[in-house]
Amino acid sequence: MTTMKKPISWLVLLLIALTISACAPAAAPGATPSAAEEAATSETTATVTSVAARPNVVYALPDLGGRVVSAAMANDYTPLQFIDPTTGEAVGWEYDAVTEICARLNCVVEWNNSSWDAMIAAINAGQFDIGMDGITITEERAQQVDFSAPYMTSQQFMLVRADEDRFATPADFAANPDLLIGSQAGTSGFYTAVYDILDGDEANPRIKLFETFGASVQALIAGDVDMVLVDAASGRGYIGANPDALKIVGDPIKSEEFGFIFPPGSDLVAPFNAAIDSLQQDGFAEYLNTKWFFLYDPNQ
Repeated sequence: MTTMKKPISWLVLLLIALTISACAPAAAPGATPSAAEEAATSETTATVTSVAARPNVVYALPDLGGRVVSAAMANDYTPLQFIDPTTGEAVGWEYDAVTEICARLNCVVEWNNSSWDAMIAAINAGQFDIGMDGITITEERAQQVDFSAPYMTSQQFMLVRADEDRFATPADFAANPDLLIGSQAGTSGFYTAVYDILDGDEANPRIKLFETFGASVQALIAGDVDMVLVDAASGRGYIGANPDALKIVGDPIKSEEFGFIFPPGSDLVAPFNAAIDSLQQDGFAEYLNTKWFFLYDPNQ
């Protein structure tokens, strides 16, 4: 990235997010949203129905016979999973996706809170059946857990304060030793900061670590750090909640794929992969993108 660009517009974010899922086939005559979709969109039904409508496709999906699936969530990655400030409820793209997946596979989700720091180790040890937190698929992590097929592809951007004018590229940022990055240890954003922006030193004092991703964004707003790396979807959520405080600058730094994680050798990987494919085929994934990236108002 060598040229300075204006803050990314909502139209650009829309184009980015709509590439996340495969294109849905045209709706069959008389097709209607599923009961799960109608319940999830009670306040925006009129707006969402045309997007959520999908053909009644019958898939040869595995039947898990009502099996209870324990899921680990950190509730710290808007809009994939977070606590809705207006209701106090845990909600988000991943909650809706896994609920729909279990509806298709005939399983029951048991939600469990887990910190990001402990999640991969807990899944590796078999404490939970599945974990999710916008987890980037990497070779290193794949040595500890099994990944599902990718359910989302996104790009990393630089999230900054709305009045930031000192840099617009990673090179500009790296050249100014006074600028600080807020990050969460062990995340893809942390490694991008270390190896794609700074000097490859994981102990570089210019990286300030926080317990949660949300805490790093709050530190950015407060002026304690100068930039946080964020994917397009999450960036839209935080900018939507703080429209006068935050913006995105520059081009995307890198692309990444998100996947659910399972204990090594889990027999749930194949069924979940089949269900993920069905979500992408019939448009449910696209419906979730629209619901959570563009219709959800964090200030309601």
